[in-house]
Amino acid sequence: MTNINQLTTEKIQEKIAEISKMELQFLSEKEAYQLVMSCIDLTTLEGSDTKKKVIELCKKASTFQNKNAEVPNTAAVCVYPVFAQLAKSQLKETSLKVACVAGAFPAGQSPIEVKVMEVQYAVNQGADEIDMVISRGSFLEGDFQKVSEEIKAIKAACGKAKLKVILETGELVTPQNILQASQLAIEAGADFIKTSTGKVSVNATPEAMYVMLLAIREEFEKSGKRIGIKPAGGIADAEGSLIYVKLVEQILGKNWLNNQLLRFGASRLADKIADKILDKKGGNSDSSGY
Repeated sequence: MTNINQLTTEKIQEKIAEISKMELQFLSEKEAYQLVMSCIDLTTLEGSDTKKKVIELCKKASTFQNKNAEVPNTAAVCVYPVFAQLAKSQLKETSLKVACVAGAFPAGQSPIEVKVMEVQYAVNQGADEIDMVISRGSFLEGDFQKVSEEIKAIKAACGKAKLKVILETGELVTPQNILQASQLAIEAGADFIKTSTGKVSVNATPEAMYVMLLAIREEFEKSGKRIGIKPAGGIADAEGSLIYVKLVEQILGKNWLNNQLLRFGASRLADKIADKILDKKGGNSDSSGY
């Protein structure tokens, strides 16, 4: 059991600094970039989203590999529920998943009945995965039962769709809160725990990722169940993505190095990762097609 009182920010940062200096354990650098690419949920979540934008996003996500066999396609396309059916039709000949944010994303400030209805709508429209966000206000007030019951209700509404539970770690602030929220989400049925919505000032950080990985390891040691992880928001450069891979390697091991258990919410990263993969190939790359 992780000692919650020993999770000081200073100790976490020391451990991350130590891991960041380590060599990749199971992958070459090129393979690590290929892994990141294959784990990206290519995302558009703007009020200005249009059908055309979603179609173009689906085409981009599913044709990286067509342009160069060295570059994998992304894992999924993530959109609002109103675009789920369109995305599903665009990706029907591919292995890519359709993910939807649902359940009053990004604030989570709606009655649970409304959240459940939106999740059911998204699933009925073809969503393979649901990204929900917890009620941070309720959590910070100490109403953990309400947060747990909401996750359970949304998990039930997902049916066969996988559930990613967004903790919004930037608003939880402390390692203790992040650990407790991670444990709560896992116990309530999360298939993945996810750092952030990308809609607040502090999104994915290695510090939050480290604590969440400890919760996942603890669950695996206790039950044998493998929970996925998704850092999202704020991962702006290719090199910066490697610390997240190293953290997964060191804390969870090789079995988590796949897009069934690891995702990245970092759409701006995709082009940069593609360029890195091609750079590692040893020749000049023309990234104009990405």
